[in-house]
Amino acid sequence: MLEVRRLRLLRELSIRGTIAEVAAELNYSPSSVSQQLSTLEKEAGVKLLRRSGRQLQLTPQAHVLVAHTEELLASLERTEAALAASQTEVIGTVRVAVFQTAALSLLPNTLRRLRASHPEVRVEMVQHEPEAALRETWMRDFDLVIAEQYPGHSAPLYPDLDRQPLLRDSIRLAVPAAPDSPEEYFRIDRLEDAAHLPWVMEPPGAAIRHWALQACRIAGFEPDIQFETADVQAQIQLVESGNAVAFLADLVWARRGTTARHIELPDLPRREVFTSIRSSTSSYPAVAAFRAALEEEATLLERDTDILANV
Repeated sequence: MLEVRRLRLLRELSIRGTIAEVAAELNYSPSSVSQQLSTLEKEAGVKLLRRSGRQLQLTPQAHVLVAHTEELLASLERTEAALAASQTEVIGTVRVAVFQTAALSLLPNTLRRLRASHPEVRVEMVQHEPEAALRETWMRDFDLVIAEQYPGHSAPLYPDLDRQPLLRDSIRLAVPAAPDSPEEYFRIDRLEDAAHLPWVMEPPGAAIRHWALQACRIAGFEPDIQFETADVQAQIQLVESGNAVAFLADLVWARRGTTARHIELPDLPRREVFTSIRSSTSSYPAVAAFRAALEEEATLLERDTDILANV
């Protein structure tokens, strides 16, 4: 009989690529992982790994096992969900990955609402870049991810990972407007007017950075990116203090005031915020309860005029 724990180690190796990474992720020693995989080979009666230089590669037989392990893990998750649904109370832990803006604007009231309706549900949240978080939710590191995608730039798709729209918000050019801001900022009426001003953007690799560069290039200029930070709060501070302009989506202004001025962009681009979970966990009561609370909060935010009050 093949053991699920060892099969999972083989699956992790197929995804992560090295025994060291598997060991670090699952809190094993590398030697323990190697030993367990050797035992799995003996149980399976076939060669599962072969060396190519300094790298380990999976044999065709190993890939067969990995495919069936995916089905097995999904079946186990559906079994756990059915067992949890048979109880009278909604209990359990939900592991959530979320990008910063959603963590600031959506999570506080969602958690408050969930605590009132389902006090036995524990939510563990990690701030994570959406593209990496989607992959890690598919890999079973998280139960649910709150992610985003920009016009013309779809987030990665993974098998058996659903996608439910949460909200859509406009992306605008945020410009300093405090009385002591440099005069040049007050002459900005369209995107092209910001061609020679300092910009703050996310670091390279972020979806918004790629979209922002394309938007500027289509407008006919290469932005002077003087500041790079993934911290949205820092971006807001740099704009409000008169040091830079930035592309910011409406959700960052949720339930807060600002001295910044907001300028519409060509074609009125909008960002899509969505949630994803594995189909095998969709009926798990704690996950469903958290998702429902989150969707309720998103609906209220979209109706909340405070988001657009200063736009």
